Amino acid sequence: MSNFDLPLILEPSALLKIHPSDELLIISVCQQPAFDMQHIPGAVLIEPRELVGGVKPATGKLPTLEQLNSVFSRVGLRKDKHVIAYDDEGGGWAGRLIWTLDVLRHKNYSYLNGGIISWMKAGYSLESGNNNVNVPRHPETPYLGTIDRSVIADLNEVREQIKNPDSIVWDARAKEEYLGTKQTALRNGHIPGAVNLDWLDLMDPENDLRLLPLSELSKKVTALGITPDKKVITHCLSHHRSGLSYLVGKALDLSIRAYDGSWSEWGNHADTPIEC
Repeated sequence: MSNFDLPLILEPSALLKIHPSDELLIISVCQQPAFDMQHIPGAVLIEPRELVGGVKPATGKLPTLEQLNSVFSRVGLRKDKHVIAYDDEGGGWAGRLIWTLDVLRHKNYSYLNGGIISWMKAGYSLESGNNNVNVPRHPETPYLGTIDRSVIADLNEVREQIKNPDSIVWDARAKEEYLGTKQTALRNGHIPGAVNLDWLDLMDPENDLRLLPLSELSKKVTALGITPDKKVITHCLSHHRSGLSYLVGKALDLSIRAYDGSWSEWGNHADTPIEC
């Protein structure tokens, strides 16, 4: 267990006050060139492609346990480390990382609110170069995780919940995708009974891409019937954008899991039910 007692949603000013520690692991989820250009001091890199299986059509499905153990061994994750997750886009990939940590039963983590955007806007220092190669602050350590399927929903589980009044699907795609007017798969539309709340509507572009206040987020989801008494399944096209809705669900103490097959699986399947 980590010695850090940090909130799930961590402000940049709070991270700035934390002294560097071997038990703190800052992980940036972005593309290599962006990381090399600028990142939070001491951060290590996991690229988005390393968090997904990449097999068509459902490219967003979880990688193999062997692949995940290799990635987290490389960045120096240990069971006693507290992870600070951030990205450069408002929380989708950071949320996907946090979901992946949940899958691996690693519960010590925080999301840096607003990611590198809010960090930069605050004027805090940045580094350049690749710490994974040039400055190995977190030496590679064997990481042996195990899969917790309680935070994963597969296609059959999503199908089975459609007529269950105790369950609800949160579709984090854009309205056009949900309504089926934008082509993203062989078949367009949404899962029957699913409600739509775009991941972009969870963040505040006027506040450096931080999450909206939790009170406001609670009102948004409650208005759609996403409540603590429901078993919530969230998805998007590839469980990237729904990484943020998963994170928000955790912040609001919802019973939430993610359908990592998402619409790229559902919409390309021959006989899944679809509404428009």
